[in-house]
Amino acid sequence: MNDHRNADEVRVSFLTHTATATQPMTLTFPGQHYPATRMRRLRATPFARALQREARLAAADLIWPVFVCPGEKQRQAVPSMPGVERLSIDLLIAAAGEAVALGIPAIALFPVIDSADKTADGRAAWDERGLVPRAVQALKTAHPELGVICDVALDPYTVHGQDGILDERTGAILNDVTVEALVRQAQVQAAAGADVVAPSDMMDGRIGAIRRALEAGGFHQTLILAYAAKYASAYYGPFRDAVGSAAQLGGAGKETYQMDPANGDEALREVALDIAEGADFVMVKPGLPYLDIVWRVKQQFGMPTAVYQVSGEYAMLKAAAANGWLDERKTVLEALVAMRRAGADAILTYYALAAARWLKDAHAA
Repeated sequence: MNDHRNADEVRVSFLTHTATATQPMTLTFPGQHYPATRMRRLRATPFARALQREARLAAADLIWPVFVCPGEKQRQAVPSMPGVERLSIDLLIAAAGEAVALGIPAIALFPVIDSADKTADGRAAWDERGLVPRAVQALKTAHPELGVICDVALDPYTVHGQDGILDERTGAILNDVTVEALVRQAQVQAAAGADVVAPSDMMDGRIGAIRRALEAGGFHQTLILAYAAKYASAYYGPFRDAVGSAAQLGGAGKETYQMDPANGDEALREVALDIAEGADFVMVKPGLPYLDIVWRVKQQFGMPTAVYQVSGEYAMLKAAAANGWLDERKTVLEALVAMRRAGADAILTYYALAAARWLKDAHAA
């Protein structure tokens, strides 16, 4: 095929696939033609690739989700998440010290509650001497510079494993009653010293209610990280094993309050509402399958935006690496960089410690 080009345009031809198109379509772009423009020149050397790299990943971009359990000297493996452990507060303090040393700015606490302490209304969630307040106090005493993020949700505390309080007659989640419980939970966390409260429940109106309560209580500096676009995803299975809610949940789902994975525009409406109600950060969850949502949220609102590389994503990478199908280090760092490229300012990942070590090693080399 004859290809007639000049210095002012480049024509790219391809066959269209519409019912009426029978001729090649020609797109015209201004600019010089090959070989004056060689894109590979910028990829030829390490220094050139580094100078034009658009997205960068650092330990400071990571948040480490941790599971805290009752007792002392307790270290419990999570079978569906190899390398992840439930830690009692004393062991968590030591582990948090490593996070600080690696430059990770914050951890996110998720409690493992004894079955005997679970109730229909999840009232242990706002126990001032409960597991989470005690963990927060211990962490802030030992590592005052470490940001502590607390999950605001009832599912670890309820006998049914749902994030809200149920109507005894119909079994439906009672939105406004649940919001009242979440407000009490967030107040207790803030009073214990939490830097950030992170409502992950997806109840309507809970961000505004929590913000008003924090302001009224004098917690003006307590940040709210809103799980603004949290999807009813199948990727959460290992997490539910880790916190012990899977058995309570059984075959029930969370589709009446978490988002439909098919929807994108709805996510923007959810995020807009949370921002208007007083969220300081917004989050998209899960991560890699929803990077289009991260991109849209960041472009639309320009807000500090987090993404959660969830338990299922972690488990898949671990399984593939264990079978020799993927290079774990390269694949994990690629996934995390992709999240940064999509617009995430912060990434919750169970790989936080490992990724920070890998980044440190690469910098040292």
